[in-house]
Amino acid sequence: MNALSLFPGKMACTSLGAITILCITIVIEAPGRAQIPENLSARRVSRSQFQVTEGAIEEASGGLLAVTSSKMRAVVPSSTSLAAEIRFKYLGPSAKASALGSGEMRRQLGLKLRAQDPCNLVYVMWRLEPKPGVVVSIKQNPGQHSSAECKNGGYRNIKPVHASPVPEVETGAFHSLQAEMKGEYLTVRVDHRTVWEGSLGSEALGLGGPVGVRTDNGRFEFEFFAGGLKP
Repeated sequence: MNALSLFPGKMACTSLGAITILCITIVIEAPGRAQIPENLSARRVSRSQFQVTEGAIEEASGGLLAVTSSKMRAVVPSSTSLAAEIRFKYLGPSAKASALGSGEMRRQLGLKLRAQDPCNLVYVMWRLEPKPGVVVSIKQNPGQHSSAECKNGGYRNIKPVHASPVPEVETGAFHSLQAEMKGEYLTVRVDHRTVWEGSLGSEALGLGGPVGVRTDNGRFEFEFFAGGLKP
């Protein structure tokens, strides 16, 4: 048998006797940032496509975006998708810390789905501290449309049909958080592994709006992907 000749991303072949040729494709992915899964038909969102409603999104090296403020809230108005993914690198706590409306101090980042406005939307949050995990919430405040009106009201955490632990987020390592709705059913994947599945109920279907991103009390570099982007 001849030795295999390996060329990353190309065909490698070896002879198994006089006639048979065995060929395999060798694929080697670069560490860190990986390709978006095929089931999420999405494009990377540029800084100019975000509408930032609190905090700031900055340009970073390597085509990444960055958040350093204690609170950041943004949506992608041109997106019509019910799926989104954020690939991020955690850089540590923000210089200043801000408590949530409930008074709790929490370090987290997450996705917005069906973001009708700041008072009515679906949140998929990856909590880093103090208690790690993925939490899915619906925030609904009929007749209210601004943070000044609804403040911290209207949150309801959704119990999953299936859930599993998430990995520890290490400073400097890349991770991904993906959420996808099909009807009222939501699937959440962390590092391309399903960690949350469940029904959001018919109430969620009454919400309509784009996808977005939220961070609290952390510094991150990230890429954001969304489907249905309008030119």
